[in-house]
Amino acid sequence: MSQATAPRRSFAPLAILGFVLALAALIGAVGAGLGNRMGMWDYRTGLQVFLRWGAWGGLIAAGISLIGCFTATADRQRRGLSLAAAGIVIGALAFAVPYATYTRFQSVAKVWDITTDMVNPPRFVAIVPLRARAPNKPEYRAAQFAPIQKKAYPDIVPVELTKSPADAFKAALAVARSFGWAIVASVPTEGRIEATDTTFWFGFKDDIVIRIAANGSGSRVDIRSYSRLGRNDGGKNAARVRAYIARLKAEASAG
Repeated sequence: MSQATAPRRSFAPLAILGFVLALAALIGAVGAGLGNRMGMWDYRTGLQVFLRWGAWGGLIAAGISLIGCFTATADRQRRGLSLAAAGIVIGALAFAVPYATYTRFQSVAKVWDITTDMVNPPRFVAIVPLRARAPNKPEYRAAQFAPIQKKAYPDIVPVELTKSPADAFKAALAVARSFGWAIVASVPTEGRIEATDTTFWFGFKDDIVIRIAANGSGSRVDIRSYSRLGRNDGGKNAARVRAYIARLKAEASAG
């Protein structure tokens, strides 16, 4: 008489553990930025959670899930195998995004105040009170930033237009609004536009000032983008200035 085969377990402990840890790591990585944006904690805390707990938690979870994948396969546990596979994907994602962010921040020039005029940069006026409690003061530190910018971003230069200063001001303001920036000041008589851009995830605020001046029969447009806090912007301000210049030139050509 044959002995009945013992039923296989309907669960895979390592697969479940890996999946839960991976999900927690992903939630932590995403929530780190959203919590900072909502004022639940300081940005330094958010970055620690994002870059350390989210990233390393995701990597550990992916490793556990990988082991769980092998054990689930050996025990022929299809549900366990599915959970383990999901844990690997989610864990890898929770690690990859912070790691890619960290790598990008380490690869860019350490300058967080970008301007097209490093000798006489556009000055903040209306935004100065908004930066009163910000770690980064509104004054331009030429000795610190100019040499770095010249080497890292030699293409960021003033925009010369054939338009009159009045028409150039209208075009510059329209382009600023097209980026969704919050316009703080718009003073045509001074050729000055000030705005604030808030990053999507962490809600970091970067301030922008644009200066339009006569240049022969045309006009010259200078722009400056400056982070309120932090010592590394990940290249965000340079990218913002480049995008603005490109769109302004396109707008001027079309008009």
